[in-house]
Amino acid sequence: MSESTPNGRPQPRTGKSLKAQQRRREILQIAMDTFAARGYNNASLQEIADRAGVTQAGVLHYFRSKAQLLTSVLALRDETDIEQLGSERPRGLAFLRHLVDTAHRNAEREGIVRLYTVLSAESVTEGHPAQEYFRDRYAGLRNFVTEALTEACELGEVRAELNVEHTANAIIAVMDGLQVQWLLAPDAVDMAASTDRVITALLADLTASRT
Repeated sequence: MSESTPNGRPQPRTGKSLKAQQRRREILQIAMDTFAARGYNNASLQEIADRAGVTQAGVLHYFRSKAQLLTSVLALRDETDIEQLGSERPRGLAFLRHLVDTAHRNAEREGIVRLYTVLSAESVTEGHPAQEYFRDRYAGLRNFVTEALTEACELGEVRAELNVEHTANAIIAVMDGLQVQWLLAPDAVDMAASTDRVITALLADLTASRT
């Protein structure tokens, strides 16, 4: 049994176990790039294995199936977002400013943006293994943005009659749509500036008066 760190997570073992973890991470990164470029349905385990320099059985040694490899890739992607958000979500309009910052950071990680865009579109097809992941993810995003807007109303940053659910849906839709445009024409689309412009426009006539 491995030792635990102060936060309760297993402490990585040394030796062969560490090498195995490094190899697993390498396969995950290659799978992420492959799924982003070709989509889940068009990418094969054999292609991923060839790029990783192992056999297909070698990939299945770390991941029981192609579907599990996909969910592991998505979990790896989420680790980055969780690290950037920090231990506590910003409240009220500060969270909307965080979304603008996220759009700015996304412009520096094309691979992750492409992965998200390709797989989220594919996930609407019947039987796609990432469908539940993206359904839950969008539900979580709607909750985050809705809660932030509700907090903004409570803090007096926007008027209480704001329809937070519709506004949250619109903000998320804009951010995802901008990612598609940016991937196709990165020099023509500034995701952060456009996200900021839309959020500002949505809230412009709803900002609470301090007088």
